[in-house]
Amino acid sequence: MPLETNKEIAHIFEEMALMYEIEGDRFRQRALHRGAQTLNELSKDVKNIYEKDGSKGLDKLPGIGKGMSEKIEEYLKIGHVAEYEKMKKSMPVNLEELTSVEGIGPKMVKQLYDKLGIKNLKDLEIAIKKGKLRELDGFGKKTEQNIAQGIEFVKSSGGRMLLGDVLPYARELVEEIKEIEGVAEASEAGSLRRRQETIGDVDILVTAMDGKKVLDYVAKLPSVVKVWGRGDTKISVHLKRGFDVDVRVVPKESYGAALQYFTGSKDHNIKLRKFAISKKYKLNEYGLFKGKKNLASGADECLIYKKLGMECMPPEIRTDSEEIEQARKKMVPKLIEYGSVKGDLQVQTKWTDGKDSIEEMAKEAKKIGLEYIAITDHTKNLAMTGGLNEEKLLKQKAEIAKINKKIKGITIVSGTECDILKDGSLDIEDKVLKQLDVVGISVHTHFNLSRNEQTERIIKAMNNPNADILFHPTGRRINKRPPYDVDIEAVIREAKKTGIILEINGNPERLDFQDEYIRMAVKAGVKMCINTDAHAKEHFKFMEYGIAQARRGWATKGDIVNTLPVDGFLKSLKG
Repeated sequence: MPLETNKEIAHIFEEMALMYEIEGDRFRQRALHRGAQTLNELSKDVKNIYEKDGSKGLDKLPGIGKGMSEKIEEYLKIGHVAEYEKMKKSMPVNLEELTSVEGIGPKMVKQLYDKLGIKNLKDLEIAIKKGKLRELDGFGKKTEQNIAQGIEFVKSSGGRMLLGDVLPYARELVEEIKEIEGVAEASEAGSLRRRQETIGDVDILVTAMDGKKVLDYVAKLPSVVKVWGRGDTKISVHLKRGFDVDVRVVPKESYGAALQYFTGSKDHNIKLRKFAISKKYKLNEYGLFKGKKNLASGADECLIYKKLGMECMPPEIRTDSEEIEQARKKMVPKLIEYGSVKGDLQVQTKWTDGKDSIEEMAKEAKKIGLEYIAITDHTKNLAMTGGLNEEKLLKQKAEIAKINKKIKGITIVSGTECDILKDGSLDIEDKVLKQLDVVGISVHTHFNLSRNEQTERIIKAMNNPNADILFHPTGRRINKRPPYDVDIEAVIREAKKTGIILEINGNPERLDFQDEYIRMAVKAGVKMCINTDAHAKEHFKFMEYGIAQARRGWATKGDIVNTLPVDGFLKSLKG
């Protein structure tokens, strides 16, 4: 996979950034984090840049200073970074594993290692069972319990990876396989093609003149660290990035049937197969058979559904959630299409915890085809982000007005991500919120309130006359933090009553609203929006994941307010 080296070096920089944060060196921590971001988003292979222009080419990369370019050069030459290896020896802990637990940051990792010798999740579990954590300064029984719950949540994810972490690599691999001589078709299948929130492993289907050639190629990829198994038509491998890939070569004449079968889901396929049997057909990965005659194979999987008297349904909704019944009635909705969102309504900038300026974010949004963005920096209650108070919000609004005059072809809307306090009030005065174009509200604290308390808190905030959008409505972080306990049905009813828009957050760590809640909102006639929660220019690409989530929730273009032009969107707000 062509950009694997970029990701490997980025991972090293991220680990070094965490270790410098532990040491209290915020300058180096931030620099290395920026460098890692650059490498993760780089469309060119650093190996090619170095081969062409040497260290001078590396020095020109944004966010890559001389020190980092030397480390990249060192890795390219000898396969490791000496400073990183030395740091790992001084603190031999699994940072990625420990910091995956909600509530454990780099400084706590150091304390756990220094005081209790904890190096990994297993050590941490043992220490908790022995009651060791509560004995540390600043911990106590409650902290110990919270960390124990965090560990259980991490373990419950079953090692599944985020869609956003897997899809870019899988796409590169599919495109690389397509370039192999003799390959006719190559496609994602399985949970990745259905755009599930998390992915266990990646399934790829291929048709080729020479299947052995394809399997040989996959086996020799630099990103492959282990071959789990190989047969005449299939190879299973483990990649450096931590996930497995199954590449399966199928006959051209059964490609469509195989694509339908291996896309799944399992429950969808079982119900479809039972329906086929009821019609005296036999359905499997080779085709749809009437006796010995194959009625539906070839390249078009939709032919199977057509022969069964159904509409062809998008992969995202093949989950045994009424899609077969609706397809039989020819009532599958036309789901929102990728690329149909015109504006991003949650964008953070350097004014708080964003990486780029308002102007930089606007120019990038224009470049990728958006017509408008709303600047929604955090507010004062979220002190860790440098949240804005009333005075700074009005100052930012004036700045936005100036930039709007300067940049043509995109509209910047003034807004905020206003914090919901414990009692349901907002942390910015109404007289200031009233002056902004759009007000998003969100929960960032007090996640452990009871269901009734959390629900009442959010509903009270939704009834603020200036509130327009409820951001990331359940507060979850996939594989990291569960959603807070809230009555979603009550929130949806209140959204219908108040005209509040519910957000579908496209950040792959959130994907919040969940698909079943989106479906509930669609049925209730509640309007939603799809945002990226962008904290850097590179994050605008998250819109694709948000749209995928909306599609899995059966949302149409009409359900999503930011598919409207900016004037139409602003008119759709409850105020």
